[in-house]
Amino acid sequence: MTTGEIIWKPRVAEPKPAPEGVPRLIWEVLSSRGFSSREDVQKWLSPSLRELRDPFALKDMDKAVDRIAAAHERGEPICVYCDYDLDGTSACAMLKTAFEWLGLRNVSHYQPKRLTEGYGLHKAAIRKIRADGATLMITADLGITAVEEVEFARGLGLDVVVTDHHLPKDELPGAVAVVNPNRGDCEAGLGHLCGTGVAFYLILALRRVFLERGWLREPFDPKELLDCFAIGTLTDMVPLVEENRVLVKHGLVALAATKRPGLRALLQALNLWGIPLTSQDVAIRFAPKLNALSRMETGVTPLDLYLAADERSAETLVVQVLTNNQMRQASQREAEAEASRQMKENPPRACCFVWSRAFHRGVVGLVATRLSHDFGLPAFVGACDENGKIVGSARMPEGIPLNLLDALESCREWVAQFGGHAVACGFETEEANAGALGRALDDWFAEQLSQAKAQEWVYDAEADIADLNPGFMQWYDHLSPFGAQFEAPLFRLRNVRVAQLQPLKGGHLRLTLGDHPSYARTAVWFSPPKGFLDGESGLRIGARVDALVEPQWNYFAGRKNLQLLIRDVRQTGN
Repeated sequence: MTTGEIIWKPRVAEPKPAPEGVPRLIWEVLSSRGFSSREDVQKWLSPSLRELRDPFALKDMDKAVDRIAAAHERGEPICVYCDYDLDGTSACAMLKTAFEWLGLRNVSHYQPKRLTEGYGLHKAAIRKIRADGATLMITADLGITAVEEVEFARGLGLDVVVTDHHLPKDELPGAVAVVNPNRGDCEAGLGHLCGTGVAFYLILALRRVFLERGWLREPFDPKELLDCFAIGTLTDMVPLVEENRVLVKHGLVALAATKRPGLRALLQALNLWGIPLTSQDVAIRFAPKLNALSRMETGVTPLDLYLAADERSAETLVVQVLTNNQMRQASQREAEAEASRQMKENPPRACCFVWSRAFHRGVVGLVATRLSHDFGLPAFVGACDENGKIVGSARMPEGIPLNLLDALESCREWVAQFGGHAVACGFETEEANAGALGRALDDWFAEQLSQAKAQEWVYDAEADIADLNPGFMQWYDHLSPFGAQFEAPLFRLRNVRVAQLQPLKGGHLRLTLGDHPSYARTAVWFSPPKGFLDGESGLRIGARVDALVEPQWNYFAGRKNLQLLIRDVRQTGN
């Protein structure tokens, strides 16, 4: 039994022997990812903040610092203009906190609304920022393509410092400074940073100059800002390598002990306070509650929580956060039910394409993610407004080596606009064009999938279930954090017995794997394929299976237990 036509493939065919003192499974994970010596392993397991590159290696950093320093000397009003996602939000919170520590007193912020304004610099907002008195605007996680808008700001007498990480177009904006490691002429080697990362490097540069000039009344420790760095970096899915890995590793420690009342209150409400945090805790349990605020636009923003001043206001905000998340969940359930109904009426051939006037725009990306997982196909989900405009999101399931943007480009005549990434993007079309767009996408994917390779799960090592024990986890914890370009390791278990099997709410499964109680492990499988337990060939207690698993700690009722997260299962015998 398997989740579909998916190949299981070892990352390396023949692992090399482990160096003395390094456990076999830890070595096989790292050596399969390019590590070749014990020294490499030690450096990875114990990364140091001393390894960070010089912030002034970033092109235009000197210009940005000089302009902000001049604004400080003259007491100019400054506005931080940030994107609405958690990368932009984290960058803004970080900058506002650091500016206060640096002694910049007249600092405001502006963040466009996800649904009613959309991404980017907006002229109406720029006009208001200037009318409110600001003479310097610093962007966070946006602005690199805003050539016209930056020129507009200059015409109003508003200087702009752009900090961003997205790819530029042919022309850079005419800002005082454009700090972006991904501009073509920047040789800093920091292209893996997200918007929060670029903002952090701006803060490091400012702190150095303010110290040199004797402007700091009290030195501050930039490590206290790494709670924001961890959230922004993990949610933006940038490569978790080099500086990102070092800073996120320290950032998870900072977030677990954060001094921000709002973040602390939310961690407490989610039973994440007082335990070591993992990247999965942030990405799966913590961040979605914040993201739901901008998705639903109920008045409270994630930035409000970041900047909450005291425990009382933080607790009030967290109640609103959790209420808002319940609204998001209800909207998502309704949309998923309608999407499933449409899928039954028109079974997908090569991609899922659904839209409805009943869908809330804030949940279409979540519904697309669910459809792509359930059907193993690319999914396009759109919300239609009263004017017949469809705004949607698309998601690519893991293991399909195709590009959503290529698909939309092939259907450009039916699409008003689109943008994003290969595996997650947004699009707009008209109700009148929806049918043609759905058929064109289905045809494109049918042709491409007929030529594509089978989906693959790549695992790092084979393990006996007894190998995955608390002693192993002491080493394993040092491999983290896990994320883009350093994904959580997968281990293949062979011929293990299903000792217990319990369906859970939401269509999930809890299993106990292992022949002997001493070595049995609890395993959780989120959203297994539909019908996995049905029929004569369905999984049963006593069956023997191969499984791909990810080990992790589970914290519940004050106890810490090892559990396995199942990624795929194949039945080998009864």
